[in-house]
Amino acid sequence: MNLKEPLWSKRTESNEHPSPSSSSPRDPESEAAAAAATSAVEELVNSLNKQRIYREVTLALRTGLCDVRAEFSFLRVRGLRFLLKSLRSIAQSDSSITLFSQTQSIPDLQVVPLLFEHSFKETEDEKVGSLDHIFSVEPMKVKSPSTDSEVALALRVLEGCCLLHPESTRLAHQHKAIPVLMNVLSTRGVLEQGACLDALISILLDSSANQMDFEACNGIEEVAELIRDKQVDENLRMKCGEFLLLLIGHINGRERSPIATIHEEFHGTSLLI
Repeated sequence: MNLKEPLWSKRTESNEHPSPSSSSPRDPESEAAAAAATSAVEELVNSLNKQRIYREVTLALRTGLCDVRAEFSFLRVRGLRFLLKSLRSIAQSDSSITLFSQTQSIPDLQVVPLLFEHSFKETEDEKVGSLDHIFSVEPMKVKSPSTDSEVALALRVLEGCCLLHPESTRLAHQHKAIPVLMNVLSTRGVLEQGACLDALISILLDSSANQMDFEACNGIEEVAELIRDKQVDENLRMKCGEFLLLLIGHINGRERSPIATIHEEFHGTSLLI
Protein backbone atom coordinates (compact mmCIF):
# COMPACT_ATOMS: atom_id res chain seq x y z
CA MET A 1 0.00 0.00 0.00
CA ASN A 2 1.41 3.38 -1.05
CA LEU A 3 -0.35 6.43 0.32
CA LYS A 4 -0.40 8.93 -2.54
CA GLU A 5 -1.22 12.61 -2.48
CA PRO A 6 -4.83 13.16 -3.58
CA LEU A 7 -5.51 15.22 -6.67
CA TRP A 8 -7.71 17.68 -4.83
CA SER A 9 -4.88 18.62 -2.45
CA LYS A 10 -2.73 20.00 -5.27
CA ARG A 11 -2.92 23.70 -5.86
CA THR A 12 -3.63 25.02 -9.31
CA GLU A 13 -1.49 27.64 -10.95
CA SER A 14 -4.29 30.15 -10.61
CA ASN A 15 -4.21 29.74 -6.85
CA GLU A 16 -0.43 30.03 -6.66
CA HIS A 17 -0.20 33.06 -8.94
CA PRO A 18 -3.12 35.43 -8.42
CA SER A 19 -4.20 37.58 -11.32
CA PRO A 20 -3.42 41.30 -11.36
CA SER A 21 -7.07 42.10 -10.73
CA SER A 22 -6.86 40.31 -7.39
CA SER A 23 -4.32 42.87 -6.18
CA SER A 24 -6.87 45.65 -6.42
CA PRO A 25 -8.27 46.99 -3.13
CA ARG A 26 -11.09 45.02 -1.58
CA ASP A 27 -13.61 45.99 0.99
CA PRO A 28 -13.47 44.18 4.38
CA GLU A 29 -16.72 42.28 3.77
CA SER A 30 -15.49 40.71 0.53
CA GLU A 31 -12.17 39.78 2.14
CA ALA A 32 -13.95 38.14 5.08
CA ALA A 33 -16.19 36.22 2.70
CA ALA A 34 -13.18 35.05 0.68
CA ALA A 35 -11.36 33.95 3.84
CA ALA A 36 -14.42 32.03 5.02
CA ALA A 37 -14.75 30.33 1.64
CA THR A 38 -11.06 29.38 1.66
CA SER A 39 -11.36 27.97 5.19
CA ALA A 40 -14.40 25.91 4.20
CA VAL A 41 -12.58 24.51 1.17
CA GLU A 42 -9.56 23.60 3.29
CA GLU A 43 -11.76 21.81 5.83
CA LEU A 44 -13.44 19.87 3.04
CA VAL A 45 -10.08 18.90 1.53
CA ASN A 46 -8.76 17.76 4.92
CA SER A 47 -11.90 15.73 5.55
CA LEU A 48 -11.71 14.06 2.13
CA ASN A 49 -8.02 13.35 2.62
CA LYS A 50 -8.64 11.76 6.03
CA GLN A 51 -11.42 9.58 4.63
CA ARG A 52 -9.21 8.51 1.74
CA ILE A 53 -6.34 7.48 4.01
CA TYR A 54 -8.71 5.60 6.33
CA ARG A 55 -10.14 3.65 3.39
CA GLU A 56 -6.66 2.78 2.13
CA VAL A 57 -5.48 1.68 5.58
CA THR A 58 -8.54 -0.47 6.26
CA LEU A 59 -8.43 -1.98 2.76
CA ALA A 60 -4.75 -2.86 3.18
CA LEU A 61 -5.44 -4.49 6.55
CA ARG A 62 -8.42 -6.49 5.31
CA THR A 63 -6.49 -7.68 2.25
CA GLY A 64 -3.46 -8.79 4.24
CA LEU A 65 -5.39 -10.33 7.14
CA CYS A 66 -7.51 -12.35 4.73
CA ASP A 67 -4.38 -14.21 3.59
CA VAL A 68 -2.96 -14.43 7.12
CA ARG A 69 -6.01 -16.52 8.07
CA ALA A 70 -5.36 -18.98 5.22
CA GLU A 71 -4.62 -22.67 5.80
CA PHE A 72 -1.56 -22.75 3.55
CA SER A 73 1.74 -21.18 4.53
CA PHE A 74 2.47 -19.65 1.13
CA LEU A 75 -0.77 -17.67 1.32
CA ARG A 76 0.01 -16.52 4.84
CA VAL A 77 3.47 -15.43 3.67
CA ARG A 78 1.87 -13.37 0.92
CA GLY A 79 -0.45 -11.71 3.43
CA LEU A 80 2.40 -10.98 5.85
CA ARG A 81 4.51 -9.40 3.11
CA PHE A 82 1.59 -7.19 2.13
CA LEU A 83 1.01 -6.18 5.76
CA LEU A 84 4.69 -5.39 6.26
CA LYS A 85 4.75 -3.23 3.14
CA SER A 86 1.59 -1.47 4.34
CA LEU A 87 3.04 -0.79 7.79
CA ARG A 88 6.14 0.77 6.22
CA SER A 89 3.91 3.05 4.15
CA ILE A 90 1.76 3.93 7.17
CA ALA A 91 4.85 4.86 9.19
CA GLN A 92 5.65 7.70 6.76
CA SER A 93 2.71 9.84 7.88
CA ASP A 94 1.53 10.88 11.34
CA SER A 95 -2.07 11.00 10.16
CA SER A 96 -1.95 7.45 8.80
CA ILE A 97 -0.33 6.23 12.05
CA THR A 98 -3.23 7.77 13.99
CA LEU A 99 -5.76 6.11 11.71
CA PHE A 100 -3.95 2.77 12.00
CA SER A 101 -4.13 3.05 15.80
CA GLN A 102 -7.86 3.64 15.52
CA THR A 103 -8.34 0.55 13.37
CA GLN A 104 -6.63 -1.63 15.99
CA SER A 105 -9.58 -1.07 18.32
CA ILE A 106 -11.75 -2.96 15.80
CA PRO A 107 -11.49 -6.74 16.44
CA ASP A 108 -11.77 -7.68 12.75
CA LEU A 109 -8.81 -5.43 11.87
CA GLN A 110 -6.48 -6.31 14.76
CA VAL A 111 -3.20 -7.70 13.43
CA VAL A 112 -1.42 -9.02 16.53
CA PRO A 113 -4.00 -11.65 17.61
CA LEU A 114 -3.98 -13.26 14.16
CA LEU A 115 -0.20 -13.54 14.19
CA PHE A 116 -0.33 -15.68 17.32
CA GLU A 117 -3.37 -17.65 16.19
CA HIS A 118 -1.85 -18.63 12.85
CA SER A 119 1.82 -17.89 12.12
CA PHE A 120 3.13 -18.47 15.67
CA LYS A 121 0.93 -21.46 16.39
CA GLU A 122 2.92 -24.62 17.08
CA THR A 123 2.29 -27.74 15.01
CA GLU A 124 1.63 -29.71 18.19
CA ASP A 125 -1.49 -27.63 18.75
CA GLU A 126 -2.98 -29.15 15.62
CA LYS A 127 -2.95 -32.74 16.93
CA VAL A 128 -6.29 -34.50 16.78
CA GLY A 129 -7.68 -35.68 20.09
CA SER A 130 -10.02 -38.31 18.63
CA LEU A 131 -10.62 -40.39 15.52
CA ASP A 132 -14.17 -39.22 14.95
CA HIS A 133 -13.15 -37.55 11.71
CA ILE A 134 -12.42 -40.98 10.19
CA PHE A 135 -16.07 -42.03 10.51
CA SER A 136 -17.48 -38.64 9.56
CA VAL A 137 -18.42 -37.40 6.13
CA GLU A 138 -16.98 -34.00 6.95
CA PRO A 139 -13.43 -33.54 5.58
CA MET A 140 -10.74 -32.89 8.14
CA LYS A 141 -9.15 -29.48 7.90
CA VAL A 142 -5.38 -29.69 7.58
CA LYS A 143 -3.31 -26.59 8.20
CA SER A 144 0.24 -26.43 6.88
CA PRO A 145 2.90 -25.62 9.50
CA SER A 146 4.59 -22.24 9.55
CA THR A 147 7.75 -22.04 7.46
CA ASP A 148 10.90 -20.19 8.52
CA SER A 149 10.07 -17.35 6.15
CA GLU A 150 6.55 -17.05 7.56
CA VAL A 151 7.75 -16.87 11.18
CA ALA A 152 10.39 -14.26 10.31
CA LEU A 153 7.85 -12.10 8.47
CA ALA A 154 5.33 -12.45 11.29
CA LEU A 155 7.97 -11.24 13.76
CA ARG A 156 8.65 -8.18 11.60
CA VAL A 157 4.93 -7.41 11.39
CA LEU A 158 4.62 -7.81 15.17
CA GLU A 159 7.53 -5.42 15.66
CA GLY A 160 5.95 -2.84 13.35
CA CYS A 161 2.55 -3.03 15.04
CA CYS A 162 4.03 -2.54 18.52
CA LEU A 163 6.14 0.42 17.39
CA LEU A 164 3.27 2.17 15.59
CA HIS A 165 0.59 1.24 18.13
CA PRO A 166 1.84 0.83 21.74
CA GLU A 167 -1.44 -0.83 22.77
CA SER A 168 -0.46 -3.78 20.59
CA THR A 169 2.00 -4.77 23.33
CA ARG A 170 -1.01 -5.40 25.57
CA LEU A 171 -2.59 -7.60 22.90
CA ALA A 172 0.70 -9.46 22.58
CA HIS A 173 0.78 -10.04 26.35
CA GLN A 174 -2.73 -11.52 26.23
CA HIS A 175 -1.42 -14.12 23.77
CA LYS A 176 1.62 -14.96 25.95
CA ALA A 177 4.00 -13.29 23.53
CA ILE A 178 7.16 -13.59 25.63
CA PRO A 179 7.03 -17.42 26.06
CA VAL A 180 6.22 -17.79 22.36
CA LEU A 181 9.09 -15.56 21.26
CA MET A 182 11.54 -17.18 23.68
CA ASN A 183 10.62 -20.51 22.14
CA VAL A 184 11.34 -19.09 18.68
CA LEU A 185 14.67 -17.75 19.94
CA SER A 186 15.75 -21.15 21.25
CA THR A 187 14.44 -23.45 18.50
CA ARG A 188 14.43 -21.56 15.20
CA GLY A 189 17.17 -20.59 12.76
CA VAL A 190 19.31 -17.46 12.44
CA LEU A 191 16.77 -15.60 10.27
CA GLU A 192 13.97 -15.99 12.81
CA GLN A 193 16.25 -15.43 15.82
CA GLY A 194 17.43 -12.07 14.50
CA ALA A 195 13.87 -10.93 13.83
CA CYS A 196 12.84 -12.29 17.23
CA LEU A 197 15.34 -10.07 19.07
CA ASP A 198 13.97 -6.98 17.31
CA ALA A 199 10.40 -8.00 18.11
CA LEU A 200 11.31 -8.57 21.76
CA ILE A 201 12.63 -5.02 22.07
CA SER A 202 9.40 -3.60 20.65
CA ILE A 203 7.07 -5.55 22.96
CA LEU A 204 9.21 -4.97 26.06
CA LEU A 205 9.29 -1.22 25.50
CA ASP A 206 7.24 0.50 28.24
CA SER A 207 5.33 -2.72 28.97
CA SER A 208 5.68 -3.84 32.60
CA ALA A 209 3.59 -6.97 31.99
CA ASN A 210 5.83 -8.19 29.18
CA GLN A 211 8.95 -7.28 31.14
CA MET A 212 7.75 -9.40 34.05
CA ASP A 213 7.13 -12.31 31.67
CA PHE A 214 10.61 -11.85 30.22
CA GLU A 215 12.11 -12.04 33.69
CA ALA A 216 10.01 -15.13 34.53
CA CYS A 217 11.28 -16.84 31.37
CA ASN A 218 14.90 -16.13 32.34
CA GLY A 219 15.25 -14.12 29.15
CA ILE A 220 18.61 -12.61 30.03
CA GLU A 221 20.14 -16.04 30.57
CA GLU A 222 18.68 -17.32 27.29
CA VAL A 223 20.17 -14.45 25.31
CA ALA A 224 23.50 -14.74 27.15
CA GLU A 225 23.58 -18.46 26.33
CA LEU A 226 23.45 -17.62 22.63
CA ILE A 227 26.36 -15.24 23.05
CA ARG A 228 28.44 -17.90 24.83
CA ASP A 229 27.77 -20.52 22.15
CA LYS A 230 30.67 -20.38 19.71
CA GLN A 231 28.69 -22.38 17.14
CA VAL A 232 26.07 -19.64 16.85
CA ASP A 233 26.37 -17.29 13.88
CA GLU A 234 28.73 -14.39 14.69
CA ASN A 235 26.27 -11.75 13.48
CA LEU A 236 23.56 -13.19 15.70
CA ARG A 237 25.86 -13.15 18.71
CA MET A 238 26.61 -9.48 18.06
CA LYS A 239 22.89 -8.79 17.75
CA CYS A 240 22.33 -10.48 21.12
CA GLY A 241 24.91 -8.14 22.64
CA GLU A 242 23.14 -5.14 21.10
CA PHE A 243 19.85 -6.44 22.51
CA LEU A 244 21.25 -6.54 26.05
CA LEU A 245 22.79 -3.08 25.69
CA LEU A 246 19.47 -1.67 24.50
CA LEU A 247 17.74 -3.17 27.53
CA ILE A 248 20.31 -1.63 29.85
CA GLY A 249 19.98 1.78 28.17
CA HIS A 250 16.21 1.66 28.47
CA ILE A 251 16.33 0.77 32.16
CA ASN A 252 18.87 3.49 32.99
CA GLY A 253 16.18 6.07 32.24
CA ARG A 254 13.55 4.45 34.47
CA GLU A 255 13.07 3.77 38.15
CA ARG A 256 12.14 0.41 39.64
CA SER A 257 11.58 -1.41 36.36
CA PRO A 258 10.36 -5.04 36.60
CA ILE A 259 13.70 -6.10 35.09
CA ALA A 260 15.82 -3.59 36.98
CA THR A 261 18.12 -6.44 38.11
CA ILE A 262 19.41 -6.79 34.54
CA HIS A 263 22.67 -5.02 35.49
CA GLU A 264 23.58 -7.66 38.05
CA GLU A 265 22.49 -10.49 35.78
CA PHE A 266 24.38 -9.06 32.83
CA HIS A 267 27.63 -8.38 34.70
CA GLY A 268 27.39 -11.69 36.57
CA THR A 269 27.20 -13.66 33.35
CA SER A 270 30.42 -14.86 31.73
CA LEU A 271 30.12 -13.57 28.17
CA LEU A 272 32.85 -15.27 26.18
CA ILE A 273 32.61 -13.54 22.84
